[in-house]
This record gives sequence, C-alpha cells and structure tokens, in this order.
Amino acid sequence: MPELTVAGRQWTVAAGSNLLDALNASGVAVPYSCRAGSCHACLVRCVGGDVRDSRPDALSPPQRDQGWRLACQCQVIEDVQVHTFDPQRDGRAAQVAAVDWLGADVLRLRITPERPLRYRAGQHLVLWAGEVARPYSLASLPEEDRFLEFHLDCREPGQFVDAARQLKVGDPIRLGELRGGALHYDPDWTDKPLWLLAAGTGLAPLFGLLREALRQHHQGGVRLIHVAHDQAGHYLAKPLAALASKHPNLAVELLTAAEAPSALAQLRLVSRQTQALLCGHPDRVEAFAKRLYLAGLPRNQLLADVFLPRG
Repeated sequence: MPELTVAGRQWTVAAGSNLLDALNASGVAVPYSCRAGSCHACLVRCVGGDVRDSRPDALSPPQRDQGWRLACQCQVIEDVQVHTFDPQRDGRAAQVAAVDWLGADVLRLRITPERPLRYRAGQHLVLWAGEVARPYSLASLPEEDRFLEFHLDCREPGQFVDAARQLKVGDPIRLGELRGGALHYDPDWTDKPLWLLAAGTGLAPLFGLLREALRQHHQGGVRLIHVAHDQAGHYLAKPLAALASKHPNLAVELLTAAEAPSALAQLRLVSRQTQALLCGHPDRVEAFAKRLYLAGLPRNQLLADVFLPRG
C-alpha cells in the first residue's frame, strides 16, 4: 500500500484513497468547500511522487508543473509527499478595510490587498482567516473600487463565517487562489437583452457584473431578478434602486422564495438574443435555468455559477 508523507509524518493509506479524505482523516487539516474541483480551497502541492488526478484541466499548466493539485479530485496510487497550502507562505497578504452588516444575515467584508490584485467582475477568491478558508465571489469592480468586497451568508454557522464575525478593521487576512468561474460580461453583448438572475448572496458577483455592464454603457435592456428567503433578504435593494433610477434600461425585480415560482413561470423572452447569467444555490439555479429553457433561451446563451453547499 502507498505511503503518504506530510510535514515529516508518514503513514500508509489504501491504494485509491481520496487524497483529501486521507489527509483530513489523519489530522492534517485541509480546508474544502465543494468537493467538485470548483472552489480550489483544497490546494496541495505534490513534492515527491504523484497522484491520479480526475480533473487535470482544473489547474493551469504552470500550477500543475509546480506540483499543485486539488486534493478532493485526487487518488493516492503510489508513495507521495505533499505540502499543504500555507496561507502565510503561499497566500497574498491583505488587511480588513471594513466589516458591516447588510441586513440581518449578510456580512459585508471589504479587504485591501497589500499589492494590487488584477481581477475581473464575476471571479471568486479563496479567503483565509487564520487556518480557516472559504471561497467567495467578488462583488467589487476593479475599475471603480479600491477594495475587494465579499458578501457572506451568515444564516447558517460555519468555521469561516464564525471567524469572519470576529474580524475588525485592520486585522490581517490572507488571499488564496483567484478563480475565473463561469460568469463574465462580454462587450459583444452590448446590444442584447441581458438577464441577471440571483438567489441569496448569489447576487454578489452579479452586482459586480451589472455595474461592469453599465460601466461599459450596455445598450440593451437589463433585467435583474433577485430571489431572497423573505423581503428582508433583499440586502442590496437600495443600491439597486439607485442604479435603476440612473439607468432607464435597467429593471430590478425583488422576489421572495414564496413569490418566485409563479413569477418565474411568467418569464417571456423579448428576444432570442437574450444573454442570461445565473448565480446562487444549485437548486435555485436549476429552477432558473429550467424556466429560461422553457421560455426558449438557447443553452449556449446561459452562463451559471452555483454556490455549492459544503461537503
């Protein structure tokens, strides 16, 4: 059976064992969120031997050449030595610029990186608070904001949100990998109707993308639909109303979870050129996508990003 070596420790694991499970079961704390190769919180580096990787395309060639792997997607098939991601060594330094609440359940975290971070609207970033990590989508816009902004759903307890509740302005925080995700704004869409459908804090990246589209003077109609648990969950209602008052081509609809099914059933395309961007919990994104398909939206004109529940 293969042997796994980490930080001077060595132990035997069954051939074919999932690397993430083998590490965590032996007390080597490797964070994770999705277990689907999407969030990249479970990055580790193989410095001796290698593993069987079911998602080699999930990392860039330079990353793979340096030995980086996503532990959740790898099986141990031979002796391998692993370095876990060290936020102090491998991450980027940053500082908390602001922490405040957008309603009862959404914590807004603004961060200033030590060195400027090049990113685009729609991307997400792994945040490290001490030894706890979690990926979050960026709600900020690089051309307009001097900080990185994140919206944390705090309705349910979790290691990262529990740590984030304790953060104060000036506290250090580390940044992990920046990921592209599926969402982006294409300037070639400028004359097309643009629909943005969000659930919960899935609104965060779409808020950035909405502002990016308006910054680029999007000419087509823009329709944003936000589904929240209840009326209090529309945590960006005022900023969205302000944008709608300035941009006649923007329509904002705020729905509760109870109102959403009947409202979505009434969706009708004004043009088959419509481009749709969806974000939120997988069940809600699936419901959005189903209604858009039934309304006649071509599949290649729909981009979706899901906020996967842990584990």
